[in-house]
Amino acid sequence: MQVASGCLVYCDCIALCPLSADLSRHSIMGCFSSKKTKYTPGYEEPTVLASETSFSVSEVEALYELFKKLSRSIIDDGLIHKEEFQFALFRNRNKKNLFVDRIFDLFDIKRNGVVDFGEFVRSLSIFHPDAPVSEKIAFAFKLYDLRQTGFIERDEASIQVLRLKEMVVALLHESDLILSEDYVETIVDKTYTDADTKGDGRIDQEEWKEFVLKNPSLIKNMTLPYLKDITLAFPSFVLNSEVPDSEV
Repeated sequence: MQVASGCLVYCDCIALCPLSADLSRHSIMGCFSSKKTKYTPGYEEPTVLASETSFSVSEVEALYELFKKLSRSIIDDGLIHKEEFQFALFRNRNKKNLFVDRIFDLFDIKRNGVVDFGEFVRSLSIFHPDAPVSEKIAFAFKLYDLRQTGFIERDEASIQVLRLKEMVVALLHESDLILSEDYVETIVDKTYTDADTKGDGRIDQEEWKEFVLKNPSLIKNMTLPYLKDITLAFPSFVLNSEVPDSEV
């Protein structure tokens, strides 16, 4: 099994290198470099990612093992492609889904058509139960800001409304809710009416935040409870960390 942290590598080095207990930092690093560990593209140290996300070090390590499995499920290149992403989330890599497309686009922070490990952990952290509500609200806003204008716009003369309706349908479908087109249109209309407090035909980030805080169910899907105990969900992925979680 590929090792995500340096703990086991360090042990191998100590066993192989005839050095005294007072090893210098340079000698230790040299010993580490002799162990050729191949990481996936975009790999970042678990300690770094843990310090910047809601995950612990051991949880990041577990996510790395999960990431490797996902990244080679269709194309074995150490990166998650959209087909692999869709298959992992919904067990369907053939049916086009606007909801999946938007989520993938937001995970693809570097905008290069694939998701690497660092992007995977940082984006997934937003769905952690302990992630700040403000981050969930901001992510949800980006999800619906289809043209990336900084507004959720309502323009009857454009395809924007049709795309937004398609998004709502896709989101409801993933929640096992099948509603008529007329009812979906009613949902969209009411959302605009209630959220567009300035009455300018579009919802800005401030209006969206106020609307979501009054209607928290809108970001219910932005929290994945199992992420809080990822090491329990994937016990076989847990490795010994070089740095204890308490130090991060």
